[in-house]
Amino acid sequence: MPNSVQLEGEQRAWIVSGSNMSGKSTLMRTIGINAVLAQAGAPVRAKALQLSALQVGGSIRVGDSLRQGMSGFYAEIHRFRAILDLASEATPVLFLLEEILHTTNSHDRRIGAAALVKSLLGRGAIGLVTTHDLVITSLADEGLGIRNVHFVDELVDGEIRFDYTVRDGVVQRSNAVDLMREIGLDV
Repeated sequence: MPNSVQLEGEQRAWIVSGSNMSGKSTLMRTIGINAVLAQAGAPVRAKALQLSALQVGGSIRVGDSLRQGMSGFYAEIHRFRAILDLASEATPVLFLLEEILHTTNSHDRRIGAAALVKSLLGRGAIGLVTTHDLVITSLADEGLGIRNVHFVDELVDGEIRFDYTVRDGVVQRSNAVDLMREIGLDV
């Protein structure tokens, strides 16, 4: 399903909520890949793409490292530091933050996510944040140029179905318990 994404003017960032497997990460990766391909002069997977020169800074699938003695949380905040440094340079940054601060508690996640997104926007960056933590969606209420969008799913005859269409607002339904039950977990 094609989705239109526009980050310009007053609208500088999207917070993307949605249930598991609904398309949040795929949307983010598609935007990042298309941005890189377009700047390399390669074909993109889009009906149309208009893009200014920018750098891409992503925190996607960041994991821990036993070899480096680094937890997933510590690796993620190091990645954030690199993105902030990138955003301090002359060329604008497109930030892509998947499941922001998902490895820490909800209190620290809210404070850290707000500070990081505000700092990036303050440095002229644009971007997307995906989250299951709906408290983070309240950032859109702070007049920062953030728009809440979401993906949905529906349960039809015991089967979860997705249409992968971006909708305005915050997701109202989750599917984690349904998915756990679907594979036989007693939840």
